[in-house]
Amino acid sequence: DCTGRTQFLFSTDDSHFVVEPDGIITVSNDENMNELHFSENCLQVISDPADPQIPVLDFIKSSPGLKRRKREWVIPPMNIAENYRGPFPMSIAQIRSDRDKTKKILYSITGPGADQPPVGLFTMDRDTGYLYVTQGLDREKQDKYMLTAHAVTAGSTTSEDEPMDIIINVIDQNDNKPVFNQSTYKGEVPEASEKGSEVIQVVATDADQPNTDNSDIRYRIMSQRPEQPSPNMFTINPRTGVIRVNETGLEREKIPQYELQVQAADMKGEGLTALTRVIINVTDGNDNAPVFTEPSVIDALVVKMEVTDRDDPHTAAWNAKFSIIDGDPENLFTVKTGTNKQEGIITTAKGLDFERTSKHTLLVTVENEAPFAPSVSLVTSTATVVVTVLDVDEPPIFESEQKLVSKSEALAVNSSVVQYTASDPDTAAKQKVMYKIISDPAGWLGIDKETGVITVRNQMDRESSFVKEDKYTALIGAYDDGGCEATGTGTLIIQLEDVNDNAPIIEEQSIIVCNPHLLGDEHFLGLDVLSSCVCLKILLVSN
Repeated sequence: DCTGRTQFLFSTDDSHFVVEPDGIITVSNDENMNELHFSENCLQVISDPADPQIPVLDFIKSSPGLKRRKREWVIPPMNIAENYRGPFPMSIAQIRSDRDKTKKILYSITGPGADQPPVGLFTMDRDTGYLYVTQGLDREKQDKYMLTAHAVTAGSTTSEDEPMDIIINVIDQNDNKPVFNQSTYKGEVPEASEKGSEVIQVVATDADQPNTDNSDIRYRIMSQRPEQPSPNMFTINPRTGVIRVNETGLEREKIPQYELQVQAADMKGEGLTALTRVIINVTDGNDNAPVFTEPSVIDALVVKMEVTDRDDPHTAAWNAKFSIIDGDPENLFTVKTGTNKQEGIITTAKGLDFERTSKHTLLVTVENEAPFAPSVSLVTSTATVVVTVLDVDEPPIFESEQKLVSKSEALAVNSSVVQYTASDPDTAAKQKVMYKIISDPAGWLGIDKETGVITVRNQMDRESSFVKEDKYTALIGAYDDGGCEATGTGTLIIQLEDVNDNAPIIEEQSIIVCNPHLLGDEHFLGLDVLSSCVCLKILLVSN
């Protein structure tokens, strides 16, 4: 067989016969048998001792005692590498008949490549049976040849053996480099595209044998021009050739076009190569958001958005109406249509707080006053508006607008009344809050500017005229060290508790009583007679 073995074990699935170790077939019993017809499918392939590389196809002798109807020659295909450079002719096999020891056998071949186009590619020595190839083969032109070998006795015109089929496979060599289906590719990508966005696909093919390393192509980006803002703005799938965005930062206003040089290489990227050029145009997109130059306040103009419409002007199908459909859950903004009906005006509806949200991203949609025609498919246009809130230095805010404490009017001087603190809403600035007394009508209080602790500076008095309904009111201020002139204020109300700190007071009152009956008694009660009436002075004392 093709492995060089010369001893075999034979078997048959027909119980009428027995196959001997030497290959002889005998009848298994003495029963009478008619003429038997069968085919024998066995071919012995040995090596030529003179050239071990050349296979010799030798025919096995037929069995004695039986009439042979047909003999089929079956050999495995032979393989020849393409692009062999010689020398030629090159012997590739030898055909041998088992009758050549007793008769003169002449050999020949027929078929495409022998006596049919391409004629003479294969030849055979008619005396020895050597099969030759006369020139290099090209698998890409033809990958297989089917030849038929003939053996005839010299002087005879008919073959005593059936023709034998010889299959010659042309083994592929990596002799074809990849070929791109375009010399230059052109693609587009929107600016500010996200990483992974697909741009374009390049495709190369290889004429070598499919599903082998010779035609297994890998792609690679060899260069990028310009290399800003990064030399690796794009990446390519090595197997599919799909080019995608590799890094963010595409900006049409700065770099409107990129040029890539892409390589395709067979042998899984290590073999023959081809190059192509890829032009990528960066298209424009809405990548510039409005930025405020002044602190935002209620009813301040935020942005104007203009639109165009190809419908008849100044009709319901042309007039635009705008809506904020996302990004404003607290209804901080409103949008209305301008007087020209092609402009959307976004304004603030409430005060904005930098410390809560420094940026608002609004999604605005525009439609017409009239509904879209049902016969056409239109996509509602949308735009993204980024509102940046500018920070301003705001005054501190007290924990409560009013703080009520109850204290005895006899609270000792330098005693603590209460700590009244405020916080700075500018949390990012990390400024220090300090305190002062803005209004203290009676001059009773003092404050620690660092801590906000309020103390008694002068003795308090519930009976003072500055106390109303037993309450004394002072105004406290808080400010930060950021240079802001604004001051936060809080009202301190002290409920004064009374103590027995006042003795009773006698109020003198004079009452004059006149009695005419006392006239004539000049010395009544030791009083002088002043007139026709006697005057009595009575003192009234209240406890």
